[in-house]
Amino acid sequence: MRSKRLGRTELQLPIVGVGTAFIGVPTQNDTVVEVDEAERRLDEELGLRTLVAAIDAGCAFLDTAVLYNRGLSETMIGEALRMRPAAKDKIIVTTKAGRWFDRYDFSYDGILRSVDDSLKRMGLDRLEIVYIHDAMGQPMQEVLSAGGALGALRRLQKQGVIDHIGTAANNPPTNLAYIKTGEFDAAVIADCWSLINHIAEREIFAAAAEHDVGLVGATPLERSLLVTGPKADAKYLNRMFSPECLDCVSRIQQLCQRYDVPMLAVALQWCTRHPQVASVIPGARLPAEARSSMAAAQLEIPDQLWEELAPLLKHFDTAVDV
Repeated sequence: MRSKRLGRTELQLPIVGVGTAFIGVPTQNDTVVEVDEAERRLDEELGLRTLVAAIDAGCAFLDTAVLYNRGLSETMIGEALRMRPAAKDKIIVTTKAGRWFDRYDFSYDGILRSVDDSLKRMGLDRLEIVYIHDAMGQPMQEVLSAGGALGALRRLQKQGVIDHIGTAANNPPTNLAYIKTGEFDAAVIADCWSLINHIAEREIFAAAAEHDVGLVGATPLERSLLVTGPKADAKYLNRMFSPECLDCVSRIQQLCQRYDVPMLAVALQWCTRHPQVASVIPGARLPAEARSSMAAAQLEIPDQLWEELAPLLKHFDTAVDV
């Protein structure tokens, strides 16, 4: 799989990794429920099989967070790496700290505990990147202080426990503000870069380029819409697609079908054609999704398809603020 350098770091990321927020959730519609209900529907054995399938299909980049399934996503990653020990030194694993299951804690001690717990759950000694997670509405001066989240991560960086520090927020303005500080090596950008959402073009890309912050795109598939196309019975977490948007997606899907190329491959690879975007991390719920994302990343897409795609693309406000 093709790889790209992540901003000012030395890391070479595969252009497609796997996100684990919904790992082991049986159906797409099961993601659109209250948190406690989602946990009851989670199939841990299915999640483990999904991770193993991803590794066996060549996945070399896993992204997680303490938030995801109350730490269970990290636990499943640890078990998958024990089942595939040869992969342990080959896979880049990144996680996030600060947002817990039921609260936020960006304190110095809270971040240290969070990272230590993540390492234990995954059976790792170190991490390539830890992101400050979802700092929306938090006092930035405190988060960035020597006695706050950034100070704690700088300590771990000096100790060699983590290599790089990033920002990750399910809110584009928050990511933008943190990227603009120049303090971060990388950012996970959600809800702002896909075939149908171009918010990142407004300011995020320019700010990232100024400080050479490497970007990893989350939500590149718009909660599966850019895999299946419009479906009347589908539910989408924190999304609202206008009729005009759905019509646009249908036309993109028809273009892909004419070239016999999965829309999944076009959606993923298009995101990383931008020079500042090193990788995307589509979420995988099931083994088949993990395998299809890995295959899509390696598919050759004709130049003519990219040329015909360009006039179809426009921005839609797809994400619902939460």
